[in-house]
Amino acid sequence: MSVVPHPVGLPAQTEPAQTGSGPISAIKTRVVSATYRRPFQISSGISTELISLVVEVHTADGAIGIGETSPMTAYTGETLAGVTAAIEEHLAPALIGHDPLDRAGAHLVMDAVLRGQHVAKSGLDIALYDLAGRLSGWPVHVLLGGSIRKRVQTTWVVGLGTLDEMAAEAAEYADKGFGHLKVKGGHDPAKDLELIRAVRAAIPADAELCLDANEGYDAATALPYLAKMGEAGLTLLEQPLPRWDLAGLVRLRERLDVRLMVDESMHSLQDALEIARRGAADVLNIKILKVGGLHRALQIANVAEAAGLAVKVGSMPELGVATLAAVHLAAAVPGATVAADLVGPLMVHEDPLAPTVFADCDGWIDVPTSPGLGHDV
Repeated sequence: MSVVPHPVGLPAQTEPAQTGSGPISAIKTRVVSATYRRPFQISSGISTELISLVVEVHTADGAIGIGETSPMTAYTGETLAGVTAAIEEHLAPALIGHDPLDRAGAHLVMDAVLRGQHVAKSGLDIALYDLAGRLSGWPVHVLLGGSIRKRVQTTWVVGLGTLDEMAAEAAEYADKGFGHLKVKGGHDPAKDLELIRAVRAAIPADAELCLDANEGYDAATALPYLAKMGEAGLTLLEQPLPRWDLAGLVRLRERLDVRLMVDESMHSLQDALEIARRGAADVLNIKILKVGGLHRALQIANVAEAAGLAVKVGSMPELGVATLAAVHLAAAVPGATVAADLVGPLMVHEDPLAPTVFADCDGWIDVPTSPGLGHDV
């Protein structure tokens, strides 16, 4: 296979494989949005609308792959304007002419022209996986190694509200079949202990209960309350401390019976390796948009498997296309044994990207078997 000349400083690229599709010829973006059924609030902010950027990758022969990315600014610090500019001004020009099936090479190209910007890169990565699936006739989970699950369990995420509101919402979705409930907290561990007791009393005894503190605690203050939360029926604790405090997470993990999950502490493959080395978590929450796409997410899942850590496939949240990418990842990763967060399309009115797979969800999502991601955008 001959090598195509490439801009100085970037990895050399190969000619497109003989798959009936030419090189990448154009990359287009457009904004879509949907209103939350209930304003979604976490400890770092509140959102009334879920805004996403659709990313289309076109080839010279007319094939199209569609991806999605969603910069939840209160969580990632990235803005829609910044993500759009990163794609349109830097990443897209670098990928024009690239083999659309060379996804690993695409990441080398993107990393060479722009450091960081995982949210922007993830939209392109998802589109490339969708395109490769459509060209090959395979669903994306086959490209990720195959599906070991035909259905993927999803948690229901309860945003911040009053104690009564949150307990009632958890009970409502438990009645609908959701066997894993996650409640947001982080402002006050004493109040969160009351919340755990109220929610546990409102849901079935066999339902799993997770508290996501979104970095809201400090170890010394929170430890006595966290121990009592475990006694009250909490089964999983997510990111109780600031992202940088791995030493504090290690100390908490040594003192608590509840499994500890990291989210904000892990934005990269290198973060995952350091967390595993230090024993700072039992579970890695892998959010495709946060880590740069499916390619990077699968690498992190392999680190988790090697370290004996469980995986949750998380959500920012996002709309239907990116959520489908999460469905395929959760189906393909053996260690994804914690219920995924596949809730974006369920939390909004009239998701413009959601396929029928999310309709009437009972806590489980069927894994699509049609080529690509399986959306109908």
